[in-house]
Amino acid sequence: MANPVRGEAAIRIHGEMLVLRPSFAALVAAEQEVGPLFALVERAAAGRLGLGEMVALFWHCLRDVPEGLTRDGFGEGVAAGGLAGATPVLRVLLGQILAGR
Repeated sequence: MANPVRGEAAIRIHGEMLVLRPSFAALVAAEQEVGPLFALVERAAAGRLGLGEMVALFWHCLRDVPEGLTRDGFGEGVAAGGLAGATPVLRVLLGQILAGR
């Protein structure tokens, strides 16, 4: 289960709840891939965050990768869940990026 005190969020992928934790290492890895996190937050606020960027952030924040789950499969699961499922998770992660917990 996700622990909100740690800034964690959960997302359902292929019927399984996965926990995302925005640790320092995870955010550094995401930033190396998608660029500065503040720019990512600004794009999200302006409605210009791409699906690939969101999946990259989620993937790097994934606490435990289930056996057999690939990044492509994870991305397909995020897309299958739609924006309604991904937006609350994104909001939690972006909040943690800004708050610096």
